Amino acid sequence: MASTQKQKKAAPARAKVRPAGFPTRQQVMDFITESETPAGKREIAKAFGLKGQEKIALKALLKDMADEGLLDIGPARAFHKMGGVPKVTVLRIVDVDDTTLIATPERWEAEGQPAPRIRVVERGKRGALTIGDRILARTEEAGKGWLAHPMKKLAKATEMLLGVVEEMADGKLWLRPVDKRIRKDTPISDIGTAKKGDLVLAEPTGRPPRISARVTDILGDPFAPRSFSLIAIHKHGIPHVFPEAVEEEAVTASKLPLHEDKREDLRHLPIVAIDPVDARDHDDAVWAAPDEDPANEGGYKAIVAIADVSYYVRPGSALDREARKRGNSVYFPDLVVPMLPHQLSSDMCSLRAGQDRAAMACHLVIDAQGKVKSFRFSRAIIRVAAVLAYENAQAAIDGEQDNELLEPALKPLWACWALLRKAREKRDPLALDLPERRVVLDEWGKIVSVAVRERLDAHMLIEDYMIAANVAAAKALEAKKAPVMYRVHETPGRDKLVALKEYLATFDIDFALGQVIRPSTFNQLIKKVGESEEKEQIMTQILRSQTQAYYAPQNMGHFGLALGSYAHFTSPIRRYADLLVHRALVGAYDLELPAPKDKAIPDRSSLSQEDYENMGRVGEMISGHERRAMEAERETIDRYVAAFLSAHVGEVVKARITGVQNFGFFATVEGLGGDGLVPVSTLGAEHFFFDEAGKALQGVESGDRYTVGQRLELRLAEADPINGALRFELPDNPSPRGSPLKRDRTRPKIHRGRPTNIRHIGSSRGKHKKR
Repeated sequence: MASTQKQKKAAPARAKVRPAGFPTRQQVMDFITESETPAGKREIAKAFGLKGQEKIALKALLKDMADEGLLDIGPARAFHKMGGVPKVTVLRIVDVDDTTLIATPERWEAEGQPAPRIRVVERGKRGALTIGDRILARTEEAGKGWLAHPMKKLAKATEMLLGVVEEMADGKLWLRPVDKRIRKDTPISDIGTAKKGDLVLAEPTGRPPRISARVTDILGDPFAPRSFSLIAIHKHGIPHVFPEAVEEEAVTASKLPLHEDKREDLRHLPIVAIDPVDARDHDDAVWAAPDEDPANEGGYKAIVAIADVSYYVRPGSALDREARKRGNSVYFPDLVVPMLPHQLSSDMCSLRAGQDRAAMACHLVIDAQGKVKSFRFSRAIIRVAAVLAYENAQAAIDGEQDNELLEPALKPLWACWALLRKAREKRDPLALDLPERRVVLDEWGKIVSVAVRERLDAHMLIEDYMIAANVAAAKALEAKKAPVMYRVHETPGRDKLVALKEYLATFDIDFALGQVIRPSTFNQLIKKVGESEEKEQIMTQILRSQTQAYYAPQNMGHFGLALGSYAHFTSPIRRYADLLVHRALVGAYDLELPAPKDKAIPDRSSLSQEDYENMGRVGEMISGHERRAMEAERETIDRYVAAFLSAHVGEVVKARITGVQNFGFFATVEGLGGDGLVPVSTLGAEHFFFDEAGKALQGVESGDRYTVGQRLELRLAEADPINGALRFELPDNPSPRGSPLKRDRTRPKIHRGRPTNIRHIGSSRGKHKKR
């Protein structure tokens, strides 16, 4: 009996005897570690030529190694070293450390071990990766850490869902998306502690087509003040909370001495800041006076004084890393997400009236023809005489409002600007005077009005002074052969010009493609149009034909401004690019000040070696952050406009067609903005042709034509503040079906495919063709 028991106990050990030629544990480990592709059981068996019973033995070995903590089983049953990362895996970018992107594995199943922070190594331009992006990457160990080499940027298929909890009549809960591009709701499988009506973040679970949502974060009431901005912040992943270490460093930096004895003292000059009435920070101020030099008769001297942010935010500091991560401030109607903590952005770096402030001063000498004859830069101390709203400065100049600074400050500024304007007119930059919407809120965050901002001479005055200083900064750095973070705007590409030519042809306007394209080329087109009602839509189409401006250390000129060299210098509180230009000027012109006594603050305020080496990468990064901010700001205004219009659902409004597609046309309410769709299915039963070149839908039987720019009256059928979407109908259609906030889920769904009453005319087709 004893002998039998011993045999039974020994049996498991005999089962683990490996076949001859079977790989050792170390060989398996080496193969998994060195494999360029995910290594599952099949790949390991193939590599070692294992068959039949050997595969069964391999399965047992891999299970043993996993049980012993030597291996993890990753996605798709692939193995990787315990505590390690698969050689090829999906990563999500979660942070930026200086200029290096940091990623973590999208799936991490090693219990008791935090997911590793992997440094992403980018080679060349792969599409300007940023926080939130998913990548397929090849990984490798490097020292005590890991590196990832991106192979492919992946779609954001598993992005968090942002929406509002809705309860249906049957008691089931659904997540209604805040993104108007997402057309269907998602059933909620796990609501947590959220309630009906809450704005929430959720993660998708399950597999298509049975995707559901699991609520992870409750953001609150979607209609509460600031919620529209909160939606945009979360949707776009905009960093909006400063780490404690950054806040503490801002307090420390704000106490740095001004070094009055080492700065140029400009406190005796009546320098003024002219800003929007609702400006939260003031980073530029201006002064001008006639030039007393007989050699410059009729000319002026001017100073553009900019907050000396580089003195407080130094390379390598926690403030610097956070500012680079943000790239820019983001301005919403109800709040600002600043690039720098409030201790600096709205206090020590803000040029407040009557208070001594550190400034970087651009001194300009302008001749009688408006040409900048010379310039120099200095670190200065200023005391702003007044902070004026554009409207008040304009009223003082127009004689409609008394102001004690009219004679000493404002009149000289306007006289000097008259010269700068001469030079601007000679340069003939792109002149697209398109309306800008402004949302006005009361003290409780409720909408008072949505209106178009008035364009005043005061706006153009400040704009021209800033442009002159920006050009001077670029040229000053070029003269010293110092690095420049240029603001680049390239000439429009041929594809967009061809599309513009086809569009203009529908108005019988000729546009020759063979000519040299300059900004004046487009200005002449606008002059041809005159004050006709098509002017605004033609200007909009010209704007769409332009390339998008970006930041880069290589100079490609600024097409729109008709300038050969241009850099952003005038807003370092809210733009990281300007901060880099300031640092470059400090180094190039030996403007460094004594090192801080507090060793927690870096010694230098000029460009660091890291700044030099990473100019290209940083330019890509902050250009992406700028686009992110613009989209977030535009979407938020759309939500406010929809909220404002939600009280007018069912009313007929004056609108203008802004876009035409085969499924309908988009229109915007005159004076308010906010695009809404008129589905072609609501235009009647007749067939419509889609004229792609003419951007129009035309009825076959009636001849009714709907084209971009056309003004017409429409009934507002829906206005959804949550996603900013509007829907219109023709006034003679049946009564509107109501706001989606009260919609009946039993209502038949709108068919998403091509409408049955559409035919298509391609841009290169000469005859109607079914599609």
